[in-house]
Amino acid sequence: MAKPSAPSRERILVGAADMISRRGLKATSIRELAKHAKAPLGSTYHFFPEGKRQLATEAVRYAGEAVTRILRKELDEGPVAGVRAFLTLWRGIVVDSDFRAGCPVLAVSVEEPPADEIPPALVAAAEAFEDWERLLAEALTAHGADPDRAPGLAALIVASVEGAIAMCRAKRGVQPLDQVARQLETLIADALGHPA
Repeated sequence: MAKPSAPSRERILVGAADMISRRGLKATSIRELAKHAKAPLGSTYHFFPEGKRQLATEAVRYAGEAVTRILRKELDEGPVAGVRAFLTLWRGIVVDSDFRAGCPVLAVSVEEPPADEIPPALVAAAEAFEDWERLLAEALTAHGADPDRAPGLAALIVASVEGAIAMCRAKRGVQPLDQVARQLETLIADALGHPA
């Protein structure tokens, strides 16, 4: 009989990001993060010796980078294709989780940080948002959008999608993402000088 394989660092990160996307960071202990990732607590501390703070930060960074990779690939086809892929990704996450999961980057961002510090997970969240906005702005500009307008439109895209994810969870339906998708495609077409 084969012995079950030890949990990988990546599996723990994926599990932690998923748990944070469901419950937020403050409402989740490292023990719960390890359990959700189906990893022994000892393995979790082996990979993340600084504990919950390190695991949460790296999980948010991992989730942000995963989205960045998808955006980078899809934006090669143009801004509309990139935004469609961004929306499709989040649609799948909220639907597949029965509206229990959202975006771990957003989940960390909306929690109140301690008064005397900026937690590293919040810094990682800001970096993820900045990466997504930068990629979108670069794609918009490369496809003909006004370079002065592109960063604002990119921020609007990210903020709209993130807000729609939260609305989908609250309403337990995908209508907010569908509505945002239609509006964003119209705005992008306008910015690129194409008919909607």
